[in-house]
Amino acid sequence: MEKKLQDAELKVMNVIWREQPVRAARVVEVMKEQTGWNMNTTYTLIKRCVEKGAVERSEPGFVCRALVAKEDVQREETDRLIDKIFDGSADKLFAALLGRKKLSSDELEKLRSIVGPLDE
Repeated sequence: MEKKLQDAELKVMNVIWREQPVRAARVVEVMKEQTGWNMNTTYTLIKRCVEKGAVERSEPGFVCRALVAKEDVQREETDRLIDKIFDGSADKLFAALLGRKKLSSDELEKLRSIVGPLDE
């Protein structure tokens, strides 16, 4: 991908990732329901995603397909957040997340499965 996706572009990408291949008209419909955006706003955002190399547009029907995986964008965005807010320290991110609220036993178990065994 050529450039970072902005927040509004990520909203459009979420629809494309979820429903692809998807007609731009359907993306417009979903964005109107979710955000109140008009057709021109949504088409402009789709075009920006195309220009950034995140979306492929095909005809007939202005069909959109993601050229980047959601997981890759999530990874890039997480790395940016950690670098920008937590001085590149993932442990500071975890401390901030865990300090915000008490976790349920299910949430703790999910975290344990992600982190893996700690006795190595």
